[in-house]
Amino acid sequence: MKHNEDGRNAEEAVSLHLKKCGYKIIDRNWKTKSCEVDIVAQKNECVYFVEVKYRSTASQGSGFDYITPSKLRQMEYAARYWVETTKYGGEYVLSAAEVSGPNFIVEFLEEI
Repeated sequence: MKHNEDGRNAEEAVSLHLKKCGYKIIDRNWKTKSCEVDIVAQKNECVYFVEVKYRSTASQGSGFDYITPSKLRQMEYAARYWVETTKYGGEYVLSAAEVSGPNFIVEFLEEI
């Protein structure tokens, strides 16, 4: 399944990018029956819930274009669920990473 492999490679590229930028990866592909988070990372005293969007070509549009109001609501729900489940009491934000092309080029938005 090329699509799943590309998704895993994109998430790996984002994880490596975040580590190089000083983030600690707390969790990847955190899932429940009702929600999921691609990457949970931490830098300083803040947790970042990172949605990863991969596009193989620009003809599909920007990965960031696919973070719709509906997707944002899903991300907010998943972040709150993670916070409640882990009893995390600190600051957190929703983030996104766009990964593009065969070389998995990463662009990261720290807060969306």
